[in-house]
Amino acid sequence: MNPFLAMILTFAAAMGWLRLMDLFAHQGWIESRMSRKIIHIGTGPIFVLCWLLFPDVWYARWLAALVPFGISVQFALIGLGIMKDEASVKAMSRSGDPKEILRGPLYYGIMFVILTLVFWKDSPVGMTALMMLCGGDGVADVVGRRFKSPKLFHSPQKSIAGSMGVFVGGWVMTMIILIIYSFMGVFSLPLDSYLVPVTLIALVSTVIESLPQRDIDNVTVTLVATVMGYFMFKM
Repeated sequence: MNPFLAMILTFAAAMGWLRLMDLFAHQGWIESRMSRKIIHIGTGPIFVLCWLLFPDVWYARWLAALVPFGISVQFALIGLGIMKDEASVKAMSRSGDPKEILRGPLYYGIMFVILTLVFWKDSPVGMTALMMLCGGDGVADVVGRRFKSPKLFHSPQKSIAGSMGVFVGGWVMTMIILIIYSFMGVFSLPLDSYLVPVTLIALVSTVIESLPQRDIDNVTVTLVATVMGYFMFKM
């Protein structure tokens, strides 16, 4: 496929998902907190799967990175009050304050830009880190709120159920993406060679997410998963 057409389709898919969740939150069909997490969970897999549309040219990763970069710029403009977008504010903030978008959502977008440029589809490292961010950190709040369980002793605002959600969600989403990429012939290693690295990365990511931090786990979980993946995947 033409790389510029691939970029347009990727941008359309990502923005379509964001706008759909914005609409649901703005109409009151889902809670803003839930829409924020659905965006968090779904955007990553859509974006990473769209990498498969790009041909093997040197500038493909730069065109792909323009998608999260453009969305991140939009987040920054909304958070700074330069751009007015009530639907996005309601969908991506907890309290309705646009400045919240300058933290978690903006960090989320920046991680996507960096990992796309550094690792791209040639390596499982970047996509594994992004899936830990989406399927792990994103699922934690959804599972933690839905299933009652004891709180973590070192982080009273988080629960055992939420931590289990991080591990299972991150592991499952990562393996699905790696299976698809292996099936498409991008990776040549047998799937069982990914089991131990992905399991260990998911376990450590769960520990990092469980720490008593707010808004920066989009960065900490992703960076830890990236460093581990860099040393554990042999491609």
